[in-house]
Amino acid sequence: MCGIIGIVGTEPVADRLVDGLKRMEYRGYDSAGVCTLHDGDMIRRRASGKLGILVEELADNPAPGVVGIAHTRWATHGAPTAENAHPHATDKVALVHNGIIENFKSLRDELLADGRTLESETDSEVVAHLISREVENGASPQEAVKTVLPRLRGAFALAIAFRDHPDMLIGARLGSPLVVGHGEGEMYLGSDALALAPLTQKIAYLEEGDWVVITRDTVDIFDSENNAVTREVTTSGASAAAVEKGNYRHFMQKEIFEQPTVVAQTLASYIRQADDTVALPQIDFDLSSINRITIVACGTSYYAGMVAKYWFEQFARVPVDIDVASEFRYREPVLEDGGLSLFISQSGETADTLAALRHCKEAGQTIGVVVNVPTSSMAREADLLLPTHAGPEIGVASTKAFTCQLAVLAALAAHMAVKKGLMSRDEEHEVVQHLLEAPACLNAALDHDDDIASMAHLIAPARDVLYLGRGPDFPLALEGALKLKEISYIHAEGYASGEMKHGPIALIDESVPVIVLAPSGPLFEKTVSNMQEVRARGGQIVLISDAEGLAEAGDGCIATIEMPKVHPLIAPLVYAVPVQLLAYHVACVKGTDVDQPRNLAKSVTVE
Repeated sequence: MCGIIGIVGTEPVADRLVDGLKRMEYRGYDSAGVCTLHDGDMIRRRASGKLGILVEELADNPAPGVVGIAHTRWATHGAPTAENAHPHATDKVALVHNGIIENFKSLRDELLADGRTLESETDSEVVAHLISREVENGASPQEAVKTVLPRLRGAFALAIAFRDHPDMLIGARLGSPLVVGHGEGEMYLGSDALALAPLTQKIAYLEEGDWVVITRDTVDIFDSENNAVTREVTTSGASAAAVEKGNYRHFMQKEIFEQPTVVAQTLASYIRQADDTVALPQIDFDLSSINRITIVACGTSYYAGMVAKYWFEQFARVPVDIDVASEFRYREPVLEDGGLSLFISQSGETADTLAALRHCKEAGQTIGVVVNVPTSSMAREADLLLPTHAGPEIGVASTKAFTCQLAVLAALAAHMAVKKGLMSRDEEHEVVQHLLEAPACLNAALDHDDDIASMAHLIAPARDVLYLGRGPDFPLALEGALKLKEISYIHAEGYASGEMKHGPIALIDESVPVIVLAPSGPLFEKTVSNMQEVRARGGQIVLISDAEGLAEAGDGCIATIEMPKVHPLIAPLVYAVPVQLLAYHVACVKGTDVDQPRNLAKSVTVE
């Protein structure tokens, strides 16, 4: 969500802080700011809106100094104004904060009663004043932080600067990620390794409850009990080049076109081509003993889980429950002994999903995670880590992470079926062959980009759009509707095709485009019947199918999008491409901010 970067350096830091913020723009934000320490002063520059406005502010009013912190904010408490932008400061302390302080109202009331003046509507400013009050009463920065952290309820990643200690920063994390970067005569704090990629590849990941004091040459880490600890320094592998658009107009477009490559990379980790078998990372539990699967995720990852439910139940004959992470804990779910709780997340830091993971862990479930960041909080807490190898995904609307999640989940479902004795050697070979066909089929789907772009103007004027699909294509209909909503701001809904006549058909008229996902196969005729119900009521149909399906049912549609003929197993991966491209090109026609759509954040690290 919000982005944090801090530098204790030897050269001016303002430009490098802003560069780090630029690398975190993909996380979503609506204001930004920096604070540097220079000649006994704390110099703050803040701005509402995009980073370019902050850059202009810094050009007019520079912020000298070799130590500083910076932040991109996604508004929670208080509107996205310059006054509510981070860093927040007192005379003694400045800080940036990612997360939510749930008990900020009582803390704020305490500070107001103590005669302190708060300038913003945010929960974050409260933390600055609490720490400042301790410092003003004679505490060292370390003592002040030790005193205040246990009083904070909620989630936070903090980077804190002290006016009278200009050669150090303090960081802390609980529920929100924070990393320490090790440089040559410099040290860094960041929300993720990508933010620090141009500065260093040597990264230490703080664990839950850790806080850290960094100077130019030292890193002192303490756990939640204030015991000195060490955290492994690893090579991040985050590439500065990985966040360049290249020749593409938007990151989202680039990431859509990367899918054949990253899906192939992902499958290479789960398939042994030498003998056409599915292979998982080494695990210390018996996969064949799993008697129930609980899938928990949010947004696009949730729809990947919905597709996987079909696969697990079809191949492995294991019953599957699937929940939206934000609702999961609050319905008091019944978790059977011997169950696998499977969590799907691009970032591995999604607050709702992480809280659900810990709930399941406490209940004795085996924990599996499908994540794109193998060093994330979820990854470190899992019994079974299943990385997706999609590479950094910068566009807020997920694309390549989704198809890589599907690839991993298909492999896991097949492997579980083998372990349970429900899939023969020949059947496993067939599944592997179909999975290996996926990258080429994704390429074939991308070949129709120009066709999709040419018909986007038919959808762009609509106020409402419906998506229909059956079987595993039903979750794809939901995903297509989500993509259109996210980046074009058109209201869209996805439905199971057979559900149209149970209510949603009342919405159909000549102004409502209906996008139908219908690969030829056993469910095609039923979907065509539902199309006829729409057509009879004046609905404008866009049919996405293969050549056989278009030949049978394409007449009378306002547009058709041809997909390659594929096996049903990989159809969800392949049909993700046209719904992504359709949303992308409609957004381009409308002129919206494709990579950073309004109100959205890439990694939602607050509940």
